[in-house]
Amino acid sequence: MAPQSRAPESEDHIIICGANALASRMAEELTARYGLSVTAIVPSAASGHGARLAAMPAVRVLERPELSADTFLAAGLPDARGLAILHQDDLGNFHAALRAQELSPQVRMVIAIFNAGLGERIRTFFADCAVLSEAQMAAPSLVAAALGEPAPSHVRMASRTMYVARREDVGADNIICGLAADADADAPDLLPPDDRSSGLVLAVADGTPRNPLSRQRRRRLTAPFRLARRLIWHKMGLAFATLTALLGVGYILLAIVHGYTPLNALYLTFLDAAGAAVTQTSLSTAEKWAQFVLTFDGMAFLPVVTAAIVSARIPGASAAAQAPPSNHVIVAGLGSVGARVVGQLHDLGVDVVGIDKDADATGVPLANLLGLRVVVGETHKEETLRAAGIGTCQAIVSVTDSDIVNLETALNARALAAEPRIVVRLYDDDLAERVQRTVGGIVSRSTSYLAAPAFAAAVLDHQVLRTIAVGRHVLLMAEVRAGTVAGLAGRPVATVHQPGTLRVIALRREAGAAGDWAAADWSPAADYQVQAGDRLVVLATRAGLSRILRNGPGA
Repeated sequence: MAPQSRAPESEDHIIICGANALASRMAEELTARYGLSVTAIVPSAASGHGARLAAMPAVRVLERPELSADTFLAAGLPDARGLAILHQDDLGNFHAALRAQELSPQVRMVIAIFNAGLGERIRTFFADCAVLSEAQMAAPSLVAAALGEPAPSHVRMASRTMYVARREDVGADNIICGLAADADADAPDLLPPDDRSSGLVLAVADGTPRNPLSRQRRRRLTAPFRLARRLIWHKMGLAFATLTALLGVGYILLAIVHGYTPLNALYLTFLDAAGAAVTQTSLSTAEKWAQFVLTFDGMAFLPVVTAAIVSARIPGASAAAQAPPSNHVIVAGLGSVGARVVGQLHDLGVDVVGIDKDADATGVPLANLLGLRVVVGETHKEETLRAAGIGTCQAIVSVTDSDIVNLETALNARALAAEPRIVVRLYDDDLAERVQRTVGGIVSRSTSYLAAPAFAAAVLDHQVLRTIAVGRHVLLMAEVRAGTVAGLAGRPVATVHQPGTLRVIALRREAGAAGDWAAADWSPAADYQVQAGDRLVVLATRAGLSRILRNGPGA
């Protein structure tokens, strides 16, 4: 019999399939934050994340080599509240989900998928299913860290766009609540809008252009200059520019100094450059110099043009001759996460240079499609980083599939350049936290840590509407039904707030139509008595949300 952990089964349990960082973090979310029991199906319970899952309280571990019907029945699928399939194989996850649906057609499922296009189609096969990508959810936070911004994305709901910003960048009337972010705290403290001790705030967008859009406009204004720089700022370009300038000098000598008409001067310029100059000692000094310059200029022009055509036909030659980039972001590792980071940075109007040791990596076709430069080589090697422009970049994001390579890339990059922001993806969240705290100038992110709250919320399929990343932490925007929370009905809105962990930001009264968030009150009066049929939108830390759901507002 395959080994099992000591935790008993529960009728209200979640089944997690997989033994990876995301599975471990999700199990921790569900047990510690929501007070649920978890059954984890793992290939091996003796090592790695299987052992970590087995050591968690309220987690029962089943060691099974495959996700068969017998495995799901042994895990108690017919009585499970939800099922999360988190293996690293899209096809295997899809197959397992189909098998699970046959056994329990109404079970709530969350499927981890790596091919975004496939994920959109997979969802249509199931009655109650969320298809999520760990890379897709983690990439915005990595992009925000690379650009030095406080938050990765907007949250749009009921025709309102909310976002995290620095207090000084937002008008007082647009602030919903304050966010006091502390690197040593489990999550930011949620404060009243007028509490100025919070450097960050959750604000409502009012149409004022923000940094990413401003960068995009500046990019369009400077595009001609960057194009000229790319064309000229290399050996071939400089040679071409010099020879073209000499043609101009010859034309000026003929047109202005000697006095030919513009059309005749142009005619003689091209003939002299082609080697058709007529030698006559009786010519003026200006015309003699013009013939001399244009003749030798024409002799050099043909080889330069030939060399340019040949280099363009040879793979890799044109890339080697490209101008050195500047003020760009280097993305080291063009896998599933790197591809999303590259795409988002490009959409924000930021120049990007990609690095990967594999010329056929997942993100290389996207980089080529976007016209971005790709350096093929080991991401942590000095020559590779220099070729990508480490000395002139604004940031480097290392997101390979190896923690040690990402860390080595970050440390080598810092040794080569002191100015760029360095963002490193580490699978181990404890290591990520310690690296950020210990190594100066490096921002570390764990993709599993960033994605797990959304996966946990999705498998529960209840109150969580959106997730908002703030630094290394995640806040939840959730809908709370007053009638389902003990002690909530009959309380004033002001007493529902939990200092530091939960704030009410909107209210939909009992008389409102189902799903009609446009009719919600986004500034509920502090003395309004909550009714049993009302629904509250709260912004909460994970601890704050789980506390009110389990124990009510006075807990």
